[in-house]
Amino acid sequence: MRITIRILTLILALPFAVAACTGKGEDPAISKAVADSIAMANMPGMAGMPDMATSAAGGDSIGAIALSAVQVAKGKIAWEPAKTGSVTVHATLPGQLVPNEDETARLGAPVSGRVMAVLVNPGERVTRGQVLVTLHSPEAAMAQAAAASTGAALAAQRAQAVYAKASRDRAERLLALKAISRQDYERAVADDELARAALVNADAEATRARSTAEQLGVVGSASGEVRVASPLAGVLLARTAVPGTVVEAGSGLAVVTNASSLWLQVQAPEQFVALFAVGAQLRFTVPAFGAETFSAPIAVVGAALDPATRTLGVRASVTNAGGRLKPEMLATVTVQGAPRAGGVVIPDDAVQQLNGKSVVFVATPDGTGGALFSARAVSVGARSGGRIAVTGGLTAGERFVVRGAFVVKAAVQTGSMPAMEM
Repeated sequence: MRITIRILTLILALPFAVAACTGKGEDPAISKAVADSIAMANMPGMAGMPDMATSAAGGDSIGAIALSAVQVAKGKIAWEPAKTGSVTVHATLPGQLVPNEDETARLGAPVSGRVMAVLVNPGERVTRGQVLVTLHSPEAAMAQAAAASTGAALAAQRAQAVYAKASRDRAERLLALKAISRQDYERAVADDELARAALVNADAEATRARSTAEQLGVVGSASGEVRVASPLAGVLLARTAVPGTVVEAGSGLAVVTNASSLWLQVQAPEQFVALFAVGAQLRFTVPAFGAETFSAPIAVVGAALDPATRTLGVRASVTNAGGRLKPEMLATVTVQGAPRAGGVVIPDDAVQQLNGKSVVFVATPDGTGGALFSARAVSVGARSGGRIAVTGGLTAGERFVVRGAFVVKAAVQTGSMPAMEM
């Protein structure tokens, strides 16, 4: 009985809705669907029958309204059959070009000292082994002196070891001739063993001192001059060394990068994570070159989202053989996923929010230009390019509102056609 009362209430409200819209009282062109609803509602035994709006829609209807041909025309409402299709999801995100860290050297002071000279300027090309910065360091001078001292000690010990070996050999020959005592021979053997051990120790000390001097870049320099050279060929990206300043060990001096290879970094929001996979192509533009499009394959996809920003770090490798692109350029990045079969695909604005649910308005034409519009709850999936996939609640072939859905929503909510200017 309650459902029948709902139907009668809807039908009785219709003349007032039409009068509010036209200003001329009841519209004589009442829809055939509504007339049928009245007739059926007055038939004996109809109490307890399903809601007519639900029956007409064939699904989960949460509201309905019948509009005449005049109201449909005023609201610029149009409907068409639903069709199946697929949705290709793409996203446009901000990105940034940065140096390829695998091809970048950030040079620091190997020892504390005073900067004597900076031999290159940012933007200049450098070769592998080219000296970029020179320092003067007392610590470096001590390291060089230690290398020279241990080298001399090694030479002396080597000579001592040669002498001890010769003495042992001579003692063996004399012992065979019984020209010396057994005690003298054993003393010569012991001296040889001691000389060999001392030689090994001297060699280790010399190697350590020489390695320290090499790390400081002071081999061959007795003045404490440290030469900081580039370990790779490329371009000087930045220099922080200033002649005359005193720097501590580890202080940054210069940055060299191979500009023929860059990284494109993107922070992908959580909803687009599925679009990014290693090997997929990113297309991007930079303001410096207008609409020219560049591409780069994805090299790394982050293992986890950033808990603060809820984004996923993505990195692509950019080939920059001509050097046109520069580190720190901002980029607009486009990524496109594979087409997704989404069942029924409809215009994005055909889906409205009603009572906290996503709905479409299924149309049941009355044959005179009007129709009964039922709000049908639907499940939606991927969306792209103004289209959205409906994964449940609407089947192919059903007529639904493709234009004027917001007007129909307002009519369903108020139970009458909203006032509109012609």
